[in-house]
Amino acid sequence: MELLTKREIKITPTSDELTLHDIVGSWKVRWGINRMNYKIDPGLYTVGKPHSKSPVLVSANYKLSFDMLRKELKGIDAWLLVLDTKGVNVWCAAGKGTFGTSELINRIGSTQLLKLVEHKTLILPQLGAPGIKAYEITKYTGFKVIYGPVRASDIRAFLKSGMKAAKEMRTVKFSAYDRLILTPIELVHTFRPSLIIFGFLFLLNIAGIGPFDIIDFYAYAGAVIVGCILTPVLLPWIPGRAFAWKGWLLGVAWIIGVNLINGWPGQLQYSSLRAIAYMLLLPPVSAYLAMNFTGSTTYTSFSGVLKEMRIAIPVMIISLFLGGVLILIESFIR
Repeated sequence: MELLTKREIKITPTSDELTLHDIVGSWKVRWGINRMNYKIDPGLYTVGKPHSKSPVLVSANYKLSFDMLRKELKGIDAWLLVLDTKGVNVWCAAGKGTFGTSELINRIGSTQLLKLVEHKTLILPQLGAPGIKAYEITKYTGFKVIYGPVRASDIRAFLKSGMKAAKEMRTVKFSAYDRLILTPIELVHTFRPSLIIFGFLFLLNIAGIGPFDIIDFYAYAGAVIVGCILTPVLLPWIPGRAFAWKGWLLGVAWIIGVNLINGWPGQLQYSSLRAIAYMLLLPPVSAYLAMNFTGSTTYTSFSGVLKEMRIAIPVMIISLFLGGVLILIESFIR
């Protein structure tokens, strides 16, 4: 984007149309590719041809957040004040303090926003509210803070209504689709540890402890899919509150399915000892991966996550240990 200078103020014009590069970039970041560096420079941006009475919307410098906002401003002349959130989205940055009061005050000053607008009103995303002390913004800059809708898709209706949000605009929705689009990065995070696990099993095969074969592979792969994808998508409908419990329940259902596919309760293709070992080893994998999803949801709190971890992780470790012991016993008996 070309940088312009107006009254010695650096302003960066941007478009309300997303390019193929933007679309590919958003797809890549969903899969964890370049995720930690998917950001733009903080500062003042424009959509259309804003003037002194045009709205000022505040966003994070996480490019995905910025792109979602600007594409919803098609046909609207607006100023976009982008804070330095270290490439983190608004919600998480508000919790970390980077989408915060000091950064907003400093950014208003460094962009000389007072020289560009007359109305002295800032529209902040509602999810950024935890990081902002509105009275301090007004005290030190003269700007009044108004919180916009939860979703960027409602920003046009919000502006059209005179910056009044309907009740549904204030409601945080977290639909099955919203949860599904977050699962790719959860899945990507399992690749490296899964390779380590498969490498370890390969070494055990060489050492004569095993064999570990295709059944072990798809049983484990299914447990990963259950924890990373099925549990998040089905979250509201799985009994219980704890994420680890929800993942464990679906993990148990999956392993029962694996045992059924392989002849249980009649003629199993492997020993009953191994079937029991699967029940001890693989549901904790699903439970742990499901518990990781707590950081991506609106369904829990920080204190709730800590409490769940204190209870669930020791249970997982014990279950994994017992399952590993049974696998070793079964291998030596065979």
